[in-house]
Amino acid sequence: MEGMTLMEINAGDTAWVLASAALVMLMTPGLAFFYGGMVRVKSVLNMMMMSFVTIAVVTILWVVVGYSLTFAGDTGHVIGDFSEVGLKGLLAPEAVSGTTPTLAFVAFQLMFAIITPALISGAIADRATFRGWIAFVVGWTLLVYFPVAHSVWFLDDGNGGWIGDKLKAVDFAGGTAVHVNAGAAALALAIVLGKRIGWKKDPMRPHSLPLVLLGAGLLWFGWFGFNAGSALSAGTTAAVTFVNTQVATAAAVIGWLIVERLTHGKATTLGLASGAVAGLVAITPSCGAVTPVGAIILGLFAGAICAFAVSLKYKLGFDDSLDVVGVHLVGGLFGSLAIGLLGSAAAPSAVDGLFYGGGASQLGKQAVANLAVGVYSFAVAFILGKVIDKTIGFRLKEDDEVTGVDQTEHAETAYDYLSAGGLRGALGTARPAPAPAETENGTTEASEKEGVKA
Repeated sequence: MEGMTLMEINAGDTAWVLASAALVMLMTPGLAFFYGGMVRVKSVLNMMMMSFVTIAVVTILWVVVGYSLTFAGDTGHVIGDFSEVGLKGLLAPEAVSGTTPTLAFVAFQLMFAIITPALISGAIADRATFRGWIAFVVGWTLLVYFPVAHSVWFLDDGNGGWIGDKLKAVDFAGGTAVHVNAGAAALALAIVLGKRIGWKKDPMRPHSLPLVLLGAGLLWFGWFGFNAGSALSAGTTAAVTFVNTQVATAAAVIGWLIVERLTHGKATTLGLASGAVAGLVAITPSCGAVTPVGAIILGLFAGAICAFAVSLKYKLGFDDSLDVVGVHLVGGLFGSLAIGLLGSAAAPSAVDGLFYGGGASQLGKQAVANLAVGVYSFAVAFILGKVIDKTIGFRLKEDDEVTGVDQTEHAETAYDYLSAGGLRGALGTARPAPAPAETENGTTEASEKEGVKA
C-alpha cells in the first residue's frame, strides 16, 4: 500500500477507494462460487458457507479491534495498538487517510481481511466441521492476519511495520500478506485434518464447471479493485496496476493451458479458470513494480509453475482439496520473488530487479519477508487447528463425511433430488436424506439424469 499522509479529501479518490472496496467485497462471493463449483454435490453449500460466514465474522472483528491492531500506531513493528478500538475517533471530519476519509480506507482494508481467511477454506473441503471453521477464522485472523498486515502495510517513515517499512520488501496488494499467508495456513490445516476418505481412490471431480467459471469471472472482475484500488487514489498508479493485472492474468491462462496440453493432451475449462486465478495471485504483489511486458512474462511463468505445483500434493501426500497451496502459496511466492527479478524503477513501486540492473538485494528482501510470513502462518495455523480439533472438534466424523457435509452440518442439500411426492422445503431439510449413490465415472445416479458431475 502507498503511504498515507494528512491531506485534503479528494472526492475522486474517495469514490475510487469506496468503489474498489465494493469490488473486493464481491470477490468473496466469487470465491464461494469458484470453490463451490469445484467440490462434489454433497459439499456445495458448506463450501460456500465457509466463505460467506467469513464475511460476517471478520467484519465484526475488524470494527471491534482489527483495524486498530493493524493500522493504529505501532508496537514493536509487528502490531498496532488499541487506540482506535471500535473505530474510535474515525467518524470525525478531520479523520483523513491520504486524500480520503479514514473510514473509506477502513472499508477497503476490511475486504482484504475478509477474503484472506476465506481462501484457506478450499484446502479442507468436504471434511471440516462448521463450528471448527468459525473458531479457526477467529483465532487465525486475530493471531496471524492482523499482525502480518501491520508488518507489511503500516508505513511510517521507517517507524512502521518491519516488513514493509523496515525491511523494504514490496507487497503492493497482498502477495505476502494475503496469498502466501493464507497458502501456508492452508497447508497446515490440510495436514492437521488429514486426507479425505477415498482420496486418490474415489472420483472427486468438480460438480459444476459453470459455477467455477462464474466464480473465476467474479474474482477477475473484483481483482481490479484489489490491485488498482490499492493505489488509494485515482491516478497513474491505479492505471498501471489495472493494466498489469489484466495482462498478467491473460498470460497466466495461456501458460496454464500450454502445460495442460503438453502433459494431458487437452486444455480444460478448469485449467483456464485456475490459470486465471494463478495469474491474479502472482501479479498481486508485483502489479506496481513491473512494466506491462514484465507482467506478461510474469503471468506466463506463473500459470505454468502453478499448473505443475498443483500436482505436488499427490507426490508429497497432503490432501489440499482445491489446490490452495499450489495456486495461492506458490503463486503468491513466485509473484513476490519476481519483483526482485522483473522489477523496474519505471513502475510506481520504483525498484529495479536483477534483470534491470538492480542486483540481488531486492530479491533477498522479498525472500526474507515471504519466508518469515509463511513459517509464522503455518506454525500458528497448525497449532490452532490441533487445539480446535482436540476441543470442539474440527475434522468431521467418518460417517458424516461419507453422508455429506451439507446434510450433516447444515441439514440442507444444494440440489433437490427427491421425487415430486417426497419431502421438500423445511420438512425436507429437517431430516437429511441419504447421499446419492456414486457411479464409477464419478457421477451420482441422480446427477447423471440431470447432467451434473459428482
